[in-house]
Amino acid sequence: MEMHMQFVRKLPIPQELKRQFPLEASIGEIKRERDRQIAEILTGGDDRMLLIIGPCSADREDAVLDYMRRLAKVSEKVSDRLLIVPRVYTNKPRTKGTGYKGMLHQPDTGKGEDMLAGIIAIREMHTHIVRETGFTCADEMLYPTNYRYLSDLLSYVAVGARSVENQEHRLVASGLGIPAGMKNPTAGDVTVMMNSIAAAQSAQEFIYRGWEVRTHGNELAHAILRGYVDSFGRMYPNYHYENLQQIYELYQKSDLRNPAVVVDCNHCNSGKQYLEQVRICRDVMHSRSLSKDIRSLVKGLMVESYLEDGCQKIGEGVYGKSITDPCLGWEKTERLIYDLAELV
Repeated sequence: MEMHMQFVRKLPIPQELKRQFPLEASIGEIKRERDRQIAEILTGGDDRMLLIIGPCSADREDAVLDYMRRLAKVSEKVSDRLLIVPRVYTNKPRTKGTGYKGMLHQPDTGKGEDMLAGIIAIREMHTHIVRETGFTCADEMLYPTNYRYLSDLLSYVAVGARSVENQEHRLVASGLGIPAGMKNPTAGDVTVMMNSIAAAQSAQEFIYRGWEVRTHGNELAHAILRGYVDSFGRMYPNYHYENLQQIYELYQKSDLRNPAVVVDCNHCNSGKQYLEQVRICRDVMHSRSLSKDIRSLVKGLMVESYLEDGCQKIGEGVYGKSITDPCLGWEKTERLIYDLAELV
């Protein structure tokens, strides 16, 4: 029996799209230097911290670029303490598989899904950001086969809580050449996360985009703690001192390279109360100040932030306000960044 799928059109392979939308050599140089600095932080050669910050979803280029220009000015002032990696999340996991799935699917929120226009839109947006601000950014690797469309632009990927148990995500993460943050799964079993890091750090052979491929393993794969839900859907945090100590001990018992944790300060860690992110950031920094082990382990924080506080429904049209999870507005974001720089 034939598959019940409508094949809409054949999409260009990443190589073709990169030829159609090429990057100047200077962007490659910026990315190489940023990649080097991020790797130094994750491997312990640089005492600064990573701050992975930006909108829950990068829904419209004008507001995202406005945010990035502001962020670049702040970044210059704290660059001796923090290395800022902007969140430019262009494909969004949906718990029920419905609703807005990000710019990749829907480059214009007033129109229907258009994957070709979406692929072009996300490549162009990432390109405009690095040209204007010097930022190479983070995105979620929701679809591993799509990573190649942005592989010459991204400096960080996150593998989400719903994807981290998936074999393909783990194997592709092993061959990225940039850091891959592996989130704890939604149910909170941190051994699942540690196993995903082990898989990503190991050499692998598998099928990718119609090729048999081989990787050497990604020594920059690491943990992201994002909180979890129990069997009744109640949210619980996992950013506390005791949680971090537990992850440190798990790393010590393993043969994993470059022990590192990034704490996601929103999602279940904040109970989706976005204003709590400020307190959670400070709590994690306090834990780092109390324990040299935790200080050596926690390499970064992840914060959801945009131009306006909170969130809105699609169609409300408030410029710079999230259409997915609520985010910290710009004024609070700027204050938080300066405060964190003092605590590193």
